[in-house]
Parts: sequence; C-alpha cells; structure tokens
Amino acid sequence: MKKILVIHGPNLDLLGKREPGIYGRLTLAEINRTLKAQAKRDKVSLAIRQSNHEGLIVDLIGRARKNKFQGILINPAAYTHTSVAVRDAIAACGLIVVEVHLSNIYSREEFRHKSLISPVAKGTIMGFGAKSYTLGLSAIIDLIEAK
Repeated sequence: MKKILVIHGPNLDLLGKREPGIYGRLTLAEINRTLKAQAKRDKVSLAIRQSNHEGLIVDLIGRARKNKFQGILINPAAYTHTSVAVRDAIAACGLIVVEVHLSNIYSREEFRHKSLISPVAKGTIMGFGAKSYTLGLSAIIDLIEAK
C-alpha cells in the first residue's frame, strides 16, 4: 500500500476563521476528512500532521523515508517564503514531494511571490482552495505509481 505523509504548515490550524476571503471557509479538519476519503478510495495510507513549528516540520520530513513514506504532500504555508531549513529537508529526503497552496501565491503580496520550496518539489498546485490538496494527492499517487 502506498504511504504518503501530509504536512500542513503554520497557521493552517486556523482555517475557516483566518482570512476566509483568501483561504476559504473550510476548516483543516474538513480538508483532512476529504483527503482521508480520497486516500481510502485510492487505497493509500495517509499520515496527516500540522505544525506551527519549523523544526518539527523539518524533523517530519527528515524521518519520512525511515518511516516508509513514498511521498510527501506539503503546504508549507508561510515557510514557503522563509524556510531554507524546510527547503533543504525536502531536497535531502529523496521522496516525491508535491507542494500545495490554497491561494495563488503570485496573485498576493509581492513577498509571497518567491517559493523556496518549488525548486525542490516535483510540482506545485495552488490557487484552487481546498481542491489544491485533492489535486496534489492525485498527482503524488500517480507519480508513485509511475515510479
């Protein structure tokens, strides 16, 4: 069975309350339920984690291969633009990584236009709200199967 780690970055625990005009009204729990349902249909095992702490996210990525994950679906949130540590962990992990964002980072403030993660991810899906996650999960499943 395919095993995928889903990582939600900082402040995503506030979804549904935080800037719903940008991030939508769905909560993180609702997004996770949708991902779990999709994983069940596709016969994939998911482990889902959310953290506001950069070091914990780096540790999750660093242990992913040892924990038998084949891929990582990550919304690094604000760490997209600031974390060399998350970027380096992704580059070093040796797994298929798909970056997702609820909003289109290029249609937002200029400081959000640079992703440190995109150059080391297999691909990036953004701007489709919660659908970015399901599209990202489908992509990572296809990439694992094609490997």
